[in-house]
Amino acid sequence: MRKKLLFILFTLLISNFVSSQPRTNEDETSLYASTKQINQFIRRFNGEEDLHGNRLYPENKNYRSTQLRKKYLSNIFDNQNFNISNNLKNEFIKDILNSTNSKYFDFYGNNWFAEISTDFLYNGKTENIILYLQIEKETGGYKWSFINAYFPSLDKEFKTNPPTTDKFIHPMSHELEFMNLRKIFIHNKEIEHYAFKNYKPDYLSLFFLETKRGKLQFVTVNELKFHVFQIKDWYFEIQNFNRKGENTGWLISNLIKIPEKDKTSLINLITHNTN
Repeated sequence: MRKKLLFILFTLLISNFVSSQPRTNEDETSLYASTKQINQFIRRFNGEEDLHGNRLYPENKNYRSTQLRKKYLSNIFDNQNFNISNNLKNEFIKDILNSTNSKYFDFYGNNWFAEISTDFLYNGKTENIILYLQIEKETGGYKWSFINAYFPSLDKEFKTNPPTTDKFIHPMSHELEFMNLRKIFIHNKEIEHYAFKNYKPDYLSLFFLETKRGKLQFVTVNELKFHVFQIKDWYFEIQNFNRKGENTGWLISNLIKIPEKDKTSLINLITHNTN
């Protein structure tokens, strides 16, 4: 019995000793491979952080080195997304590392924005609202600012067919001092049919109005992603993946080669910008 107790104690001591030892190289590799913050993603994209997570500055010989960037760029994709082919990845990396015109990700630059999926209480029900924010220069620094909001409930209100022939304000209404407006405002369910043909609803203003009135009450943030259009002729999306293994953290979840002239249309599509 005494020998058995000694064996158990010895086993516990060995177990505690092993667990208290420093991380192995494999553990460290996993630690360094995870991109835990967007700022870290940008530093790795630009080659401004070494393989041990230390920040690099211009005076360091490895700062923005092609060799360092190539290592990072090969490992910042979501490897579980098979829609991004290896050929497309390689073309993207080759283009970024072009010796005559290297491309970098500027946190304070234009042409990238955040997409935030949120929950609000609206008329007693949970409503999913997508908010879009962009970095903006402010006196003494920078800030995130709202650029648009996608509000599905309000969007449905304005999803109507083109104006019908029986919904118009007669061209001689001015002679009647527009007294016929009374009928329009009584039957107002499709009042947008009477708007100028280029009219588009401003969802961000509607979102602000409903919030100020107390009809919209913030609940939580569900999901966050970033859309990057800074790299010439490319668009990519960044999302956070919380899973086991080395392919975790902030990774490129979508990649599209797109001419500069077509980027505005894609931005408007992503942000539900109808203007």
